[in-house]
Amino acid sequence: MLQRIQTVYLILAFIATSVLMLFIPLWTLKGGTLFFFNQDPIYTVIIGLSTMLTIVSIISYKKRQNQFVMNRLNMILNLILLGLFVYRSLNLSGETVNAVSEKGIGMFLPIVAIVLLVLANKAIKKDEDLVKSVDRLR
Repeated sequence: MLQRIQTVYLILAFIATSVLMLFIPLWTLKGGTLFFFNQDPIYTVIIGLSTMLTIVSIISYKKRQNQFVMNRLNMILNLILLGLFVYRSLNLSGETVNAVSEKGIGMFLPIVAIVLLVLANKAIKKDEDLVKSVDRLR
C-alpha cells in the first residue's frame, strides 16, 4: 500500500541500501582506485540480505507485526554493515604523505537506511496502536 507513510520510508531505505550503493563508492584507495561494496563478498551478502528484508517488508504491509520485526532485523544488519565499513576504513593500509585514501559518502548510507527504518517503525507502531484502539471500541 503506497499511501502509507511507512511504505514510502521503506522504499527510500531500499533506494539507500541497494540502488545508491551501486553507484556511490565507499572510499578511494591510494592511486585513485574507487572501492565499491560489491568488491567484497561479505558486504555484498549483507547488503543483499538488507535489500531482501526491505522488499519483503514492503510486500507484507498487511502483517504489521512481521513488518516491524523485519525492520528491526534490517536495522541490525545495517549496524553490522556500518561497523564493518568503519573497521575497514580505519585499517586501510598504505597511507603516505603523497597518497591518502579518502572516505566516501557511501559509508554513511547505512546510517540513512537506519534512520528511515526507525521512522518506518514509528509509523507502523502508530498504525498498530490505532487498530488496537478501534478494536477496543467495539
